[in-house]
Amino acid sequence: MAGRLAVGLFVVLVALAGCAAAPIGGQAPPTDAPTNPSAGDGAGQPTNYTGLYRETIDSVVMLRVSTSEGTVGGSGFVYDRRGYLVTNQHVVESAGSVEVRFHDGEWRTGTVVGTDVYSDLAVIHVPDPPGYATPLPLEDSKPRPGERVLALGSPFGLEGSVTAGIVSGVNRSMRTENGFSIPDTVQTDAAINPGNSGGPLVSMDGAVVGVNRARGGENVGFAISTAIVERVVPALIRSGSYAHSYVGILSVEVTPAVAQANDLDDVTGLHVVDTPTGGPAEGVLEGTDSQTLVDGQTVRTGGDVILAIDGRSITSHQDLARYLALHTRPGQTVTFTILRDGTRQDVKLTLGERPDP
Repeated sequence: MAGRLAVGLFVVLVALAGCAAAPIGGQAPPTDAPTNPSAGDGAGQPTNYTGLYRETIDSVVMLRVSTSEGTVGGSGFVYDRRGYLVTNQHVVESAGSVEVRFHDGEWRTGTVVGTDVYSDLAVIHVPDPPGYATPLPLEDSKPRPGERVLALGSPFGLEGSVTAGIVSGVNRSMRTENGFSIPDTVQTDAAINPGNSGGPLVSMDGAVVGVNRARGGENVGFAISTAIVERVVPALIRSGSYAHSYVGILSVEVTPAVAQANDLDDVTGLHVVDTPTGGPAEGVLEGTDSQTLVDGQTVRTGGDVILAIDGRSITSHQDLARYLALHTRPGQTVTFTILRDGTRQDVKLTLGERPDP
């Protein structure tokens, strides 16, 4: 699926997954976990993985979705006491119902009540979940790089698996195979494997810090942040869908070559290349109209350079995509600070709704 590119969202193929490895069953996870609950890692963080696993695993489910090509497996977790579960959109796709297996072996049939491809989140409703399957809390602050986390789920159908790692980075842009990126994701080195998509990445306090989605390489995995979850999931429960903000531009980040070709004093911001016809930015922002060579490299010239949105500095596509995802809605008017013909100025733009991919 191609569709229009929203700001800063580009195609790079990434292997889909979810998260975690290490089969568990009823046994304790990593063998190096200390048996003393007060033991730490030397940095003040507890490492009682066994206790944390027992506190959280009852809220994690294994999913089975029947398709024309066979059965797809995935993971999810209990979101609230009304029986709503969170997973990835790519796990359930267009399925109407999903087989849900809870930790003690009970099976339920869940109904897909909402999906959102741009955040890769979906909500399943199970009207009669087991009483022990209580909601996992969402962390209300961003995790810190270096913080220990556990990834829970069912990789390769191995129900109730867990892996341990740390938060490798935050505010990442997670590239997808569908032609766009998901902003504000959490990077982790906890093992991620197919079948654990939709499972939770939890802190040592037992709170969800991300919804595991993809493996980007050796020891590089990504999870959708709880800030995105808290904006998208309630809308999926209410109406089955979520409307994303849309600017409607094609842009490149300002590099030394772009700065030189356009006589820019600073190497920062986004250079507007085009404003597609009919998009919100048409007639508001200006694209490039010519090109030149810089050290043998073709560089576009002319056009606006975006420096800030609503007073927040924009230095990369990730900055703009994250602000749009977390702080705006379609129909909202925002203020772009731009450079146009060497002059700094503010322009107002009313955001549209992002078209289907």
